[in-house]
Amino acid sequence: MNCHVRLLIASIVILSVEPVFAANPFLDAKDDKPVSANFRGTEWNDEYINGEIPFTARMVMTRIANMPWGAIFKIEFVDLKSRAKQKREMQPDYFIATDDRIILLNEENNDEAAKKIAAMDKPPAFEENDIYGITTGRFTHQEGNWETTISVKGDLCVYDSVHSSGHFKRIAWKKGVGLVQYDSGYGAMRDGYRLKRVSGKGKS
Repeated sequence: MNCHVRLLIASIVILSVEPVFAANPFLDAKDDKPVSANFRGTEWNDEYINGEIPFTARMVMTRIANMPWGAIFKIEFVDLKSRAKQKREMQPDYFIATDDRIILLNEENNDEAAKKIAAMDKPPAFEENDIYGITTGRFTHQEGNWETTISVKGDLCVYDSVHSSGHFKRIAWKKGVGLVQYDSGYGAMRDGYRLKRVSGKGKS
């Protein structure tokens, strides 16, 4: 065996033992280009709206950082439309995706926090309360009066968090697709919305 062959084999062995990030099946992107999808549902507000009314929005997902151990995504809802006179505002969410978790980035300045995390050589420590997705099984967590359950069934991962007063948040991720449901509301139907992804592929 000549030295070139030995060197090649050694290189292959070295490369094979390096840790490789396996993309999260529920939240991934092939590049950093924004991808959009239409969502449709209802919204309500006991001060401005009588009952539930139709509500539509366009979700834009952008991968803003890609690390050896994961990626960071910005998900925002734009072009919010309904007949409500008081227009709803929805702040963007930032999520860290590792090979087995989806973590909500919940800092005062998420843009700055994302830059710092992107420079880390391993995932940061995170609170259980910030887990918004898993890849297998079931996860439960209680924080104060909030009770959260995350479960994976088939190609869906569903995050379901409820408060004793009636507040709730429900998010669903679909394998190979991403975010497909986004619901949030305050107790006694005081204010909230439900949005589901319209069938069809997202577009840049």
